[in-house]
Amino acid sequence: MSAGRRAGVSDRRRRVATEPLPTELIEVEVGPVAHGGHCVARMDDGRVVFVRHTLPGERVRARVTETGPKFWRADAVEVLDASPDRVPSVWPEAGPGGVGGGELAHVRLDAQRAWKSAVLTEQLARLARIDREVPVDGVPGGDDDDGLGWRTRVSFVADAEGRLGMRKFRSHDVLALESMPLMSEELAALGLLDRRWPAGVVVDAVAPAGGDTPVVLVDGQPFDLRRGRVDPRPNARTAVREVVGDWQYRVAAAGFWQVHRQSAGTLVDAVLSGVGEAGTVLDLFSGAGLFSLPLADRVGESGRVIAVEGEARAVKDARRNAHDRPQIELHQGDVGQVLRSLGSVGAVDAVVLDPPRVGAGREVVRSVAALAPARIVYVACDPAALARDVAYLVDEGYTLGDVRGYDLFPMTHHVEAVAVLAR
Repeated sequence: MSAGRRAGVSDRRRRVATEPLPTELIEVEVGPVAHGGHCVARMDDGRVVFVRHTLPGERVRARVTETGPKFWRADAVEVLDASPDRVPSVWPEAGPGGVGGGELAHVRLDAQRAWKSAVLTEQLARLARIDREVPVDGVPGGDDDDGLGWRTRVSFVADAEGRLGMRKFRSHDVLALESMPLMSEELAALGLLDRRWPAGVVVDAVAPAGGDTPVVLVDGQPFDLRRGRVDPRPNARTAVREVVGDWQYRVAAAGFWQVHRQSAGTLVDAVLSGVGEAGTVLDLFSGAGLFSLPLADRVGESGRVIAVEGEARAVKDARRNAHDRPQIELHQGDVGQVLRSLGSVGAVDAVVLDPPRVGAGREVVRSVAALAPARIVYVACDPAALARDVAYLVDEGYTLGDVRGYDLFPMTHHVEAVAVLAR
């Protein structure tokens, strides 16, 4: 996942309802899961309703939260017939009417993975015309906490009374939190939710899995928790050290990095396995160099890793991280434009694609395919984008080999996937 994935919700998604919201609850029979963290239901008149906080096969009463000409959205607020996969929510504040980021907290952990597998499988079938059941695996060390305590990075907003919280789902309104069970023990120990803050400030905190000291930022500025104020020193820490296996990275605390404590290592292993033996590798949407360093060690001193990233802060970190590996060539800029400007790069054995949530897109796929790499390893955080780009690659003469999902975001609908395509 590249730095660009932190883009906010578009205005399109915040469209105004086209008709008044019903004042009464609706009763529906819940159908299959759909991409986005909800299930599909139909009312007696045939209207489609996307319902959150429910499970397939349940009968629920739901509060309509958004209306439109094509479908409605709703939150299940009363369960009449419960699924055997339902459990008491581990984070009620992310329930109906609550914050985003915990929409599967009412689902048993193995059923969450089955849910995500169903979404990946359905998107591949619908958008790429590929019938393939996609397994979703947990991560090493991820099951001991029942899907809790995995986040090494959190972001909160202070409400009008100075209490930290998060925004409600599809809303700008801030809901003050008493708990955030997904954050790591190191972050919880900072006591951020117990303090009062200036109204409206954004508080970001990072506690790297490798044991580096946590960093707290307030509106992007380093914050001294002990003194309770922004740290004015020019050398105040704004970066952290991340350790992934044999590799170490310096990453801006406000920059992008995988949030699950085990996700970086899990994805590095999957990418190296997919790439296999190679002499020249393109690492596109390369971020701070998560894959670039292991790939450089894979190709050796006689090989090449051509890394391309658009976000300036990430490239700055990548240059520091890659300073002792001359086989890494770093390019900053739009991936499509850089690919066109590179000209002939010679034979390319493999390409690693780790695009933002919107995917790589047809033009980047065409540019990659024109280089005729034997293998393409695609790292995706959005099932629909993965399926669309796989379809483009199939059109360019590639065949989908192994594809597997990884549950790097327990209690949410998000899932990471790694697909390997061969020419």
